[in-house]
Amino acid sequence: MALTREQITAKFSVRKLILPVVLGLGVVGYMLYRSYEPGHLQTLLQASPFWLGMSFLVLFVRDFGYIYRIRYITEKALGWKQSFRVIMLWEFASCALPSVAGGSTVASYLLYKEGIPLGKSIAQVLVTAMLDNFYFLLAVPVVVLVMQGQLLPEIAGAGGTLLQSLKGAFVLSYLLIAVYACTMAYALLVNPAAVKRLLIWVGRRRALRRWRASLFRHANELLVSSGHLRTKGRSYWLHASVSTAFVWTARYLIIGCLIAAFADLALHDHIVIFSRNLIYKIVLFVSVTPGAAGFAEIAFPVFFGVFIGSFTTIVILLYRLLTYYLYLVVGAFVFPRWAALVFRGEKEEASPQPLLPLPNPTETQTT
Repeated sequence: MALTREQITAKFSVRKLILPVVLGLGVVGYMLYRSYEPGHLQTLLQASPFWLGMSFLVLFVRDFGYIYRIRYITEKALGWKQSFRVIMLWEFASCALPSVAGGSTVASYLLYKEGIPLGKSIAQVLVTAMLDNFYFLLAVPVVVLVMQGQLLPEIAGAGGTLLQSLKGAFVLSYLLIAVYACTMAYALLVNPAAVKRLLIWVGRRRALRRWRASLFRHANELLVSSGHLRTKGRSYWLHASVSTAFVWTARYLIIGCLIAAFADLALHDHIVIFSRNLIYKIVLFVSVTPGAAGFAEIAFPVFFGVFIGSFTTIVILLYRLLTYYLYLVVGAFVFPRWAALVFRGEKEEASPQPLLPLPNPTETQTT
């Protein structure tokens, strides 16, 4: 299977964006209808300029970090403008695709169309996925130790069963991500041939015949990617790792900044919000809706409602405007110009893409 110009255009079509917009805004509208109070407008107008400014600053820092990272990982094969286009379209894809798939499924194609050889583009996307997962794997034990039982929210009513289910889902997700990340690191940096043989063996099982072609291609991609990445020195991995930590830390700070604009938060509260954000993103990761639309709005009060009470719905709307709908709008402007540029003078072509999604715990990038 190949990704053609028509297929990539279909992924970014207006029709693809109608569902998440209607679903997300519909849920927020219903929540506003149920929870709105006359004093909310006054609270909104009295927002802290400092913390609102910090929200925008953190958002800018996050996006600049992404742009810097992709430019560095591609060894400056991309200019700043190209890096901006790739990141905005990557974010746009995360809005338009279900969270479990994410923008990584089209990212290598974006890099390929920017002039990076296919083998290198696949390797570079795999690097970002692997480092993103390792940030999560390292951050979770730290916040678990720091929080001492405050990591998961208290849930009223039937909360006992729900809380246990949430704990179980989180532990299972953490273990699956750990297995994936470690397997990917082993395949890319230690013994790609062994993992290729394993994938080929799995693909030959009758029960998995449907995914045989995908597994075979993924095995070849791992081998090609490994050959590219194993030549990189310590400096390459240090810069890539530091920029990854920088980007994800900024991402997890946004919610705390927005809440602080409308409520007095102590330093400990900021730490709790930051920590719960990791769990929140895991919950969104299992959503089947594009960009976790609807699901993100429903889950938000469970994790953060204790800090702002009935005003939570307003904060949800502001948060999604900044981290989701903004990228729908930017992507809608960037994509037609990008497509006209990269397909200029070309005949219809088909170029391979990874057929298996590259899971990230936060690959709802726009959340």
